[in-house]
Amino acid sequence: MSDVNSPVTSFRDLKLPALLLSALDEVGYETPSPIQAQAIPHLLKGLDLLGHAPTGTGKTAAFALPLLSRIVIERQEIQLMVLTPTRELAIQVAEALQRYASHMVDFHVLPVYGGQDYARQIRQLKRGVHAVVGTPGRVMDHMRKGTLRLDTLQTLVLDEADEMLRMGFIDDVEWILEKTPKQRQTALFSATMPKEIQRIARRYLRDPQEIAIKTRTATAETIRQRYWLVSGLHKLDALTRILEVEPFDALLLFVRTRTTTTELAERLEARGYAAAALNGDMAQKSREQIVDRLKQGSLDILVATDVAARGLDVERISHVVNYDIPYDTEAYIHRIGRTGRAGRQGDAILFVAPRERRMLHTIERATRQKIEPLELPSTEMVNNKRIADFKQGISDTLAAGELDFMQGLLEQYQQEHDVPALEIAAALAKISIGDRQLLLKPEKRKPARSKTDPKKRKERGKSRQAKPQASPARGMERFRIEVGYQHDFKPGNIVGANAHEAGLDARHIGHIDIHTEFSLVDLPTGMPKEVFQGLRKAWVCGQRLNISRLEQPVKKKKSVHKAKQRKKTGR
Repeated sequence: MSDVNSPVTSFRDLKLPALLLSALDEVGYETPSPIQAQAIPHLLKGLDLLGHAPTGTGKTAAFALPLLSRIVIERQEIQLMVLTPTRELAIQVAEALQRYASHMVDFHVLPVYGGQDYARQIRQLKRGVHAVVGTPGRVMDHMRKGTLRLDTLQTLVLDEADEMLRMGFIDDVEWILEKTPKQRQTALFSATMPKEIQRIARRYLRDPQEIAIKTRTATAETIRQRYWLVSGLHKLDALTRILEVEPFDALLLFVRTRTTTTELAERLEARGYAAAALNGDMAQKSREQIVDRLKQGSLDILVATDVAARGLDVERISHVVNYDIPYDTEAYIHRIGRTGRAGRQGDAILFVAPRERRMLHTIERATRQKIEPLELPSTEMVNNKRIADFKQGISDTLAAGELDFMQGLLEQYQQEHDVPALEIAAALAKISIGDRQLLLKPEKRKPARSKTDPKKRKERGKSRQAKPQASPARGMERFRIEVGYQHDFKPGNIVGANAHEAGLDARHIGHIDIHTEFSLVDLPTGMPKEVFQGLRKAWVCGQRLNISRLEQPVKKKKSVHKAKQRKKTGR
């Protein structure tokens, strides 16, 4: 049985194909986690694997990378299947496979789960896919219908087998295992090893290599842990609000990729913060200089990757912000351990997207600590803080003295122009602020929709759908997105998504019309292809946007439909 003490190597040392290494470079993965370092060599050899690994240890990449390397693209048939206990995990694993295979031209993966249209899944299966990720129930349905054939299957992965046992799927799993080729490669991952899972491993795995990953479960009691559920505002805007109101000395900001460290540091600098990036691409001397600046106080915010921040011990660090949620609990523990050291009080803040809630719960279980929700500072709180800081700046300047020359100059100006001293002070204050806005604009509060009568709410949604829409303004195009009232979608959500994926701020977003199951939004014409593709894949309110252009104005469609109705009734 392998253990966690094996030396950590680079992904290149694991002899992965160049196409996969290029994808890893793009997403910024630098060093394999313990389970990745141990599992990848075995799976590359085609061996069966039994992994005793908690959720959040990086096991998706541990099986995805080696198994993708064995896919033959020219064969448009199912070669890999992953069984997961939930639809959320199926989607997550499918997205990971697609991300790692981004340089494998014409690679296709299909998530298969309940609650999704059968016809759509069947169409994609007929077109040909290389990998299927699904829940046991829906996979069985397709196998019985004959729409999912597994005679070409090379490798089967059982992900979170103990969860499938707990949810009552284990009989379904065994049924699937009996129907798949006997000579397949099988990998089973489970956080715990109850007797039933051990029995399945003995029966269906052939001389498996066993890996056990142990994770630390303790975090310092001196660290206050909070999370913000990402919604409405773009993450950077939310971070800015937190920075304005939260008193901090120095702050360590964790992101997943090297590229993001540079981009985010530059954007924070543009907002007036002393920020710098720290990543594995930087020369050792440059990294040392940046850390020295942080220690000396000429730098307040460090944007870093996990690897770059390893071993960092700076007494000034009062806050750790997980801007991107870590992939595993071990990384989270390492991250927040950069604050609250030597008995000092520290703060850790975690940004959690709706579809990342599962990871939040995993972290709480692993650390055996409840993470408190963070209420994002309101516009009023931010404005009050800005006013207080502005007044304090006046007091500090008065206390510092040495104002004789400026007083004389202003007295001279007052005599020459006969302007009250208060007006002169106001003009000088405006000059000092420059182009930046001192106060945030008040938030527009919409009256809350009644949740007491879903029937009426549905009717209102239908009536909204029936209203004809005006044509987009000049320079704008109309798009459809697959989120609406039933997903608790609000205009702020699309503003955040566009800011993140397309770099558009709110003033570049036109009319937004929210319906029950979908919404219409006007965006600038001539959107680059890569931006459009990014928006298609973006997630809002737990739903993929799947943005698409409207070929014809909605108004025209409605009027044609109504004309037909009138003709039929003779009116």
